[in-house]
Amino acid sequence: MDVKVGGGGPAEAASGARLADIGEFGLIDRVLLALTETGVLPDPAHGVLVGPGDDAAVVSAPDGRVVVSTDVLVEGRHFRRDWSSGYDVGVRAAAANLADIAAMGAHPTALTVGLAAPADLPVAWILELARGLAAEAAAAGTVVVGGDMVRSDTLVISVTALGRLDGRNPVLRSGARPGDVVVLAGRLGWAAAGLRLLTEGTAEGPLVEAHRRPRPPYGWGPRLAALGATAMLDVSDGLLQDAGHLAAASRVAIDLRLEALRTLGGPGITDVDLLGGGDDHPLLATLPESALLDLGAGDAPVVVGLVRQGRGVTVDGHQPEGSGGHDHFPAA
Repeated sequence: MDVKVGGGGPAEAASGARLADIGEFGLIDRVLLALTETGVLPDPAHGVLVGPGDDAAVVSAPDGRVVVSTDVLVEGRHFRRDWSSGYDVGVRAAAANLADIAAMGAHPTALTVGLAAPADLPVAWILELARGLAAEAAAAGTVVVGGDMVRSDTLVISVTALGRLDGRNPVLRSGARPGDVVVLAGRLGWAAAGLRLLTEGTAEGPLVEAHRRPRPPYGWGPRLAALGATAMLDVSDGLLQDAGHLAAASRVAIDLRLEALRTLGGPGITDVDLLGGGDDHPLLATLPESALLDLGAGDAPVVVGLVRQGRGVTVDGHQPEGSGGHDHFPAA
């Protein structure tokens, strides 16, 4: 994006302008301006050497390794504009990737964004999307450094996040060992309950807000890695399903404790929400039992299960009915 930040923006957006009214480069000007409104600019101290404005950004890799994650959000499948503002969608799009970086035990260093949009999409919506992306990036200690925009009949947002390991080994899904405890950092079931309420016609409330703007515990990724986490992932497709991925990769069995999981929920959150919901993006990790003394209190992760010999996932020692969670391509 070899352009300079130009004028226009709020007043023009408020007038109801569409993408077709300002063109690609006019939109890029305005998006760059919206990104800088957060006050967070590329900072060499945080690894961003060159930000938006050139053909590519430059991000440092202090120990020679880069953690990378990409997610795609499609209108009608991952979000609805009648349910969520552009800002909400920006927060969700950034959070999905930043949580993956945290789940590797890494700190995020940069985001890039790909946008495919219809020509009649309001400029105001896209500027709010940019502000949401920038705000969530800032909450995780990073910035948006560039991206691309194309015309499309369907609104699609693709975000790629980069991260750094600071000399530590990445925490994989494959390191859990029998005898480890299973801990979960962050909220669980809130976003799933919010989606259910939206489907039923409820448009407001803390659960609906949790669906619109998740709050992943980014800082706990590197902290759990430093405490000796043997395996970790972010719960994005449902707890049972994602715990199953971790158990399969580690060739172990995981037994979850329902009462412990219920402490992460709240009013209006069902057991189905807890076991099958994932859009809160909490971190599920396994740790040696000796590490529990160092977890601390307050927002510390909650022990929700145990790693055992065997295969698969159980709840209170019993096989749960159904796998729960989300699958884009379920078997026929």
